[in-house]
Amino acid sequence: MSEYPALELWLQREKQIPAMFLRFVVPEIDEDSERELGVFQAIHKLRKSGVLSGYEEGQDDLIGKWFDENLAKPTRFTAAKPPYYRKKSRAISWFKDTAHEHIAHVRSLVAILQKHGISVRMLKTNRVGYVAYEDEYQVVAEPFGGEEY
Repeated sequence: MSEYPALELWLQREKQIPAMFLRFVVPEIDEDSERELGVFQAIHKLRKSGVLSGYEEGQDDLIGKWFDENLAKPTRFTAAKPPYYRKKSRAISWFKDTAHEHIAHVRSLVAILQKHGISVRMLKTNRVGYVAYEDEYQVVAEPFGGEEY
């Protein structure tokens, strides 16, 4: 054991690779965030349009249930100070690259969207912006001004 354990721990953390964040989007702009629409909203819109098969709706239900049980609902979608109701919610959600199971389930939704001719891109960044909410698997952040993903 080192004579300076706190320094040793700090040095170990400094050597680590910075976190990477992932977001799956479709080429449609969300009116609130003014960014590309995320996969969850896209699958919801597709389902509402009535074009999903019974099997695809079942898959969406199963995946939705899994997320309800395994991913907290963010408590904030703005990095602004209270009162929040006066601020437009521009924050967008990102998965941490360590959320392997969550990302695998999202890829199942991506497959459904792609089957219906909807293009899906995976965005990667280590600069999500001003963090409004964070937990073990996700970050919700308002992008820095001028940030393009």
